[in-house]
Amino acid sequence: MMAVPFPSLCLLASMASLSLIAMVAGGRRIGGATTTTTAATATPLKMPWEKGEQDDPDDAVGTRWAVLVAGSNGYYNYRHQADVCHAYQLLRRGGLKEENIVVFMYDDIAYSTENPRRGVIINHPKGRDVYAGVPKDYTGVHVNTKNLYAVLLGNKTALDGGSGKVLKSKHNDHIFIYYSDHGGPGVLGMPNMPFLYANDFVNVLKKMYHLRRYKEMVIYVEACESGSIFQGLLPNDMNIYVTTASNAEESSFGTYCPGMSPSPPQEYITCLGDLYSVAWMEDSETHNLKKETLKKQYLMVKPHDTVLFSHYSLVCPAEPEMEALTTDLLVEQVKNRTSDRSTYSLGSHVMQYGNKSMRVERLYLYQGFDPANANVTDNALPQQQRLAPMEVVNQRDADLVFLWQKYMRAKEGTLVKEAVQKQIAEVMAHRVRVDRSVEVISHLLFGKDVAPKLVNVIRSPEQPIVDDWDCLKSMVEAYEEECGSLGQYGMKHMRVFANVCNQGVPTGVIRAACVEACTTVPTL
Repeated sequence: MMAVPFPSLCLLASMASLSLIAMVAGGRRIGGATTTTTAATATPLKMPWEKGEQDDPDDAVGTRWAVLVAGSNGYYNYRHQADVCHAYQLLRRGGLKEENIVVFMYDDIAYSTENPRRGVIINHPKGRDVYAGVPKDYTGVHVNTKNLYAVLLGNKTALDGGSGKVLKSKHNDHIFIYYSDHGGPGVLGMPNMPFLYANDFVNVLKKMYHLRRYKEMVIYVEACESGSIFQGLLPNDMNIYVTTASNAEESSFGTYCPGMSPSPPQEYITCLGDLYSVAWMEDSETHNLKKETLKKQYLMVKPHDTVLFSHYSLVCPAEPEMEALTTDLLVEQVKNRTSDRSTYSLGSHVMQYGNKSMRVERLYLYQGFDPANANVTDNALPQQQRLAPMEVVNQRDADLVFLWQKYMRAKEGTLVKEAVQKQIAEVMAHRVRVDRSVEVISHLLFGKDVAPKLVNVIRSPEQPIVDDWDCLKSMVEAYEEECGSLGQYGMKHMRVFANVCNQGVPTGVIRAACVEACTTVPTL
């Protein structure tokens, strides 16, 4: 792919400004019913979330299992593996055994030449190493949907590489699944194709339910449009409770990025974490999880609101005759982690799916219990830290933050600076080509005037994003074969693909449109 001349790069970069997002607070305190006791009652009645440790002996809880998935690779996606490593350490401190935690991560971050602390991964600007001791169950090419589904179903014969560790859960066990990466309508990313498609994932969950492979399950998902994985697909009677970083229409956000407050240590040029992820983990680390409920954590994580805070100045490294242009990579500020608001304006909404009656259960059933927090009666996170402003960046633009930091720190006139300059140009050119080719495909199929009305339809929350999932998969395959990789940025167009399929367009016609569009749109 040819590098774009820098005047063109500046124009392209100006198209990459992030959307202004507001994550607004909401929710109410958990309500409790009034109970009465007689004089003969030895102990007062308690609500489900008020029970003491003695009320749930180990044999009643069953075995706790966990599957942790970082679905990306590349140092610019540092935060996803940092999230998963952090989650692993949290669960281990909670008493989950290593043999009961299955970890998927590409494992190209800790020893990357870009990593200023070799062999160390952190998930907070002042955080400790979360990489040490994390098992390498499925790494590199073995991080894929085939292996993930095999692990969930306990099917060792279906595995292709990896440690061979699978869930051996039984009907009385509790399972916690946490996923962090990029996403798009109906899909989650994987470092090795294919994508994780919502219908396939939910079908695996249904199999687990019918095979009685768990008593109850909790799933947390950090990804753009992550609500679309469960919307209209996950039944509410399978004893599965889900929260997602966003609904079916929105981005999720990276945080602890260079230039933000709090900022990573000076030597880091990438974001350390994701907002939803660090919110739930820092909440879990500062509470007694034998007292805190799923609902309380949801309400603690949910209410963030963001406003325009500042901008990254992307100045084109110009020759004297070139005018320096800038683009605002809008960085949003999270005002309060636990603000008490009841409405949303613009924003990314933490969502709930599945069996919401499970929300009264306490977190330790899934994340375990850290004895160090036994005497914690409220949020142990210092108030100053809880209320301090946070800043975030759209997940799909975190790579631009990384590249710009890398460019700015490179010495003038060096091959390194020239190489990063070229890389920025190629990233921006790829974005423009993907956007333009998808637009041309829709125009070829429906006409320039009608297409925008058809391909941008947002379905009701009761419906999945697409009816014919095989059509959606075929369109992704056709596009990537004829036009090139969608990449993590191109996943945003999955709604367009879904709506093409919802219009009943034959797959042969879709492929023909891809061929024509991608011979029409030039490689920039």
